[in-house]
Amino acid sequence: MSSIGVVVPCYRYGHFLAECVSSLVENQPGVDVRVLIIDDASPDDSAELAGELARSDPRVEVRVHAENRGHIRTYNEGLMEWADTDYVTLVSADDLVTPGALTRAVDFLDAHPSAGFVYGHPIHFDPADPLPPARTRGRGCTVWPGHRWVAGRFRQAHNVITTPEVVARTSVQRRAGGYREDLPHAGDLELWMRLASHADVGYLKGVDQAYYRVHGQNMSRTVFGAHLTDLVQRRDAFLAVLKTCDLPDPQGLHRMVSRRLAHEAVWRASRAYDRRRTDTVPIAELLDFARTTYPAITRSAVYAGYRMRRAVGPGTMPYLQPLIWTAVASHARDRLWWASWRRRGV
Repeated sequence: MSSIGVVVPCYRYGHFLAECVSSLVENQPGVDVRVLIIDDASPDDSAELAGELARSDPRVEVRVHAENRGHIRTYNEGLMEWADTDYVTLVSADDLVTPGALTRAVDFLDAHPSAGFVYGHPIHFDPADPLPPARTRGRGCTVWPGHRWVAGRFRQAHNVITTPEVVARTSVQRRAGGYREDLPHAGDLELWMRLASHADVGYLKGVDQAYYRVHGQNMSRTVFGAHLTDLVQRRDAFLAVLKTCDLPDPQGLHRMVSRRLAHEAVWRASRAYDRRRTDTVPIAELLDFARTTYPAITRSAVYAGYRMRRAVGPGTMPYLQPLIWTAVASHARDRLWWASWRRRGV
C-alpha cells in the first residue's frame, strides 16, 4: 500500500482542524495516510485542538512552534524535513480534500512513474454556505510532458492551481526543493513549474479533488495595490524559473510571459475607468510595471484603449462602455466573416 504524507500548516485556524483532518483520514481507501499538523505559534487554542486530534488518531502528529516562523518555513519543514512517504501534499487547515481524492491521486502516481505530481479541479466555496457536493467519478486523466506544461503556464501567465488539489511524488519534491522565501505570494506558482521541470504532470479529469475556502478578508479584495503585488510576484516567479530551470527556448518564454503580464496590467488600469475606481486602483504603478516589463506594450491595442479611456475620463466612461463593447463585437464578427470569405475563395 502506497503512503502519503499530508502537511497541515495552521495559524489561528484550530477551529477548522477537525473537519480538515477528517477529510484526510476518512473516505480515502487503499492509502496509508499520515498527517502532520504544524501550528506556527498560534495565539489561540489551535495547538491544544491539534493535540486532541493527535491523541485520538495515531495517524496524526503535531508540531508546535514556540515562535512564529511564517508560512514558507512552515511549509518547507513538513515537505522537506518531515515527509518520508511515497507521496506528499500540503493542505491548509482551513481547506479540505474530497472523498477519495488521495486514493485517486495515489492510484494515478502509482500507474504513471514518470509523473512528478498530479492535480485536479478544486471547489472554491464560501464558508457561509453549505459545502457543495463533489464529483468523485472521473473521466480519465491527462499526462503532459513537464516542459510542455511549464510552457502553458508562461503562455497564460497565471497560476492554475490553488494548492490542496496537488499530490507530489516525494522524491521529485526533494529533488526540486521547497518553497522560496523571496516569493511569499507566488511561491506556489514557481514551485509547480520547478517540479514540472523535473518530471511529467498529471491531471485527473471530471473529478473534484479539494475544497478551497474563500475568506471574506481575501487580500485581493481589501488591500490597495494587491493587483500590482500579484503581477510583480508572478513576474518574479517566472523569472526565477527561467534562471533555475533548464527549459527549451527561454528567450521565447520570457518574451511571451512579459507581453501577457504587461497586457494584464494595462487592462486592469483601463478597467478602473470603466468601473469608476481610479481612486482605488494604482493606475500609474500598473502602467509603469507594464512599460518596464514589456516596453512594446505602448504600441499595442490595449494601450490605445487605455489612452482613450483616460481622455474620456472615469465620469463618462461607464456610460460609453456598452457602445464600445457593441462596436468591438461587431468588429470581431466582421473579421470572422472576412476570414471565412477568404477561405471560401469567393
